[in-house]
Amino acid sequence: MMWTVRTMGLGIAMTGVLMAGGETRADQGNERNLLRVATFNASLNRFNAGDLISDLSTPDNDQAKAIAEIIQRVRPDVVLINEFDYDDPGVAAELFQSHYLSIPQMGADAIEYPYVVLAPSNTGIPSGEDLDNNGAVGGPNDAFGFGFFPGQFAMVLYSRYPIVHEDARTFQHFLWKDMPGALLPDDPDTPESGDWYSPDELDIFRLSSKSHWDVPIDVGGVTVHLLASHPTPPVFDGAEDRNGTRNHDEIRFWSDYVLPGQGYYIYDDDGYYGGLGGGERFVILGDLNADPNDGDSTGNPALLLLDHPLVNTKVTPASEGGVEAAIRDGQANDFHLGDPAFDTADFNDFAPGNLRADYVLPSKQLRILDAGIFWPTSDDPLFRLVGTFPFPSSDHRLVWIDVAIPQAQP
Repeated sequence: MMWTVRTMGLGIAMTGVLMAGGETRADQGNERNLLRVATFNASLNRFNAGDLISDLSTPDNDQAKAIAEIIQRVRPDVVLINEFDYDDPGVAAELFQSHYLSIPQMGADAIEYPYVVLAPSNTGIPSGEDLDNNGAVGGPNDAFGFGFFPGQFAMVLYSRYPIVHEDARTFQHFLWKDMPGALLPDDPDTPESGDWYSPDELDIFRLSSKSHWDVPIDVGGVTVHLLASHPTPPVFDGAEDRNGTRNHDEIRFWSDYVLPGQGYYIYDDDGYYGGLGGGERFVILGDLNADPNDGDSTGNPALLLLDHPLVNTKVTPASEGGVEAAIRDGQANDFHLGDPAFDTADFNDFAPGNLRADYVLPSKQLRILDAGIFWPTSDDPLFRLVGTFPFPSSDHRLVWIDVAIPQAQP
């Protein structure tokens, strides 16, 4: 598979990990290791290929400094960054570590990640077909995933724990039509159903708008599967709902993958079939672009995970800043059904308003010890890192959870 795991050569031996305040979260007796997992749509995407490398080539980019400081203050052991442009050598990922994460930002301690995972994204890769049916072939809407160049809006994962290379899987090339009961978009001007894409288009159409990754990490001898993705927003389409239906099935992919036997149809980029086996520990993470109560999702796909029999939702990450923002922004937020404490993104006030879009969802074998959203209130000195539009960092907020990892059996 097209898959890269960088070892940054830091030579760090981890006996504990650091919390936001700087204290050590050491192992508690022989009971458990503690793992902090975070996701952050950091909006580190650029309009042209190579622009991100240019911006990160010095330690002076204000947005990257704010993103790095947020990560340094939360101090996750693993962080998935969505909307981080992909380059094959991994130059941008290494520059973000060396020029930003490795440099203390505004009094926050530097943070080092020995392992960096990156892989190609479907965004910006030309399909050669007229996927938006506008009569012309070419442009971001006709790519396998929306993007102006290959790898735009991609993702990168930083980890303090080693990657179990032999079990890592990517699903970039999995075809949408190969999902049983796929919610294929429908051309409203024809009597047939699910016919927005022609048979020839469906023969090449990939489900993932970016990619789906299964990245196993070794936490003190215990394997935890990090299931990372960034489904397309369920908007920017028409009555055919091609993005809404795709978003639904990109999320459904993980629902099937983690349920033993349900993911029998799934094949990875090396051609191996099947999902996770029974008893595997996992964390589903990423910007899923789906709110369970508000927004424009099709078929409420967030509930496929939030109501999943193997997903632990006993603790929901929350923030006081999200509540304050919903009151301050008003407009669409005044009519929302969901609790604004759970919002993770500050979107257009008129529509859709602030939403819960970003998730870190562990399996039920992993007990949640704590969770949060980095969204300070306006009277907090760290509010400068999130601010109001135009945002100094991103329109999304970093979401994190702490889970207990059982000790490996001798």
